[in-house]
Amino acid sequence: MNAPVTDELLSTKDWAGQIQTRLSDTARLHPSEETGDHTLNPELGPYAKWDGPPRDAAVLIGIMEQTAGPRVVLTQRTGHLKSHAGQVAFPGGKIDPTDSGPVEAALREAEEEIGLDARRVNLLGTLSPYLTGSGYRVVPVIGTISGGSDFKPNPDEVEDVFDVPLGFLMNPANHQKQSREWQGKRRYFYAMPFEDRYIWGVTAGIIRSFYETVYR
Repeated sequence: MNAPVTDELLSTKDWAGQIQTRLSDTARLHPSEETGDHTLNPELGPYAKWDGPPRDAAVLIGIMEQTAGPRVVLTQRTGHLKSHAGQVAFPGGKIDPTDSGPVEAALREAEEEIGLDARRVNLLGTLSPYLTGSGYRVVPVIGTISGGSDFKPNPDEVEDVFDVPLGFLMNPANHQKQSREWQGKRRYFYAMPFEDRYIWGVTAGIIRSFYETVYR
């Protein structure tokens, strides 16, 4: 089991190397492990609101080194989108047939959504797939971002780009378990409110998976 997250771990110059090592160890020791919305709702199954085959997608967990420590890049989706309008999300989307895999898809989507040049991303590894109730099989791709926070959000998809301290997201004390009623049953999910941002649902679930993989 990995050591708990500490200020010392996050402030070390090799925090990225430690993340990369732990991602590699997890992929080697638990290659088929999956997580998802069903982790907190096992009775609903992995694709509670979807009847067809799962749809492949990928997101980028981009981490920037700042003076006060590493910070994770997130987006606020625009309010006019058909799904998850106005919600906090990682840059990402469906894996296209022309993509070589989840890494290329995550980097392509990040460039389309926030203007992030793929050459600025140093890949650290990937998390196990995250299965969503809406039928997506999402591979989170983790990498460090160089060159600061000079992002250009695509107004068709992204209302705002912001960042949150990695230490805040990796502190289990900030991982709230909340619930809402869905089809007459209580559905549970993670939420991580930060300042005026409400991080919840799939995004918070992926963050929890990151924590359980790397820091727990």
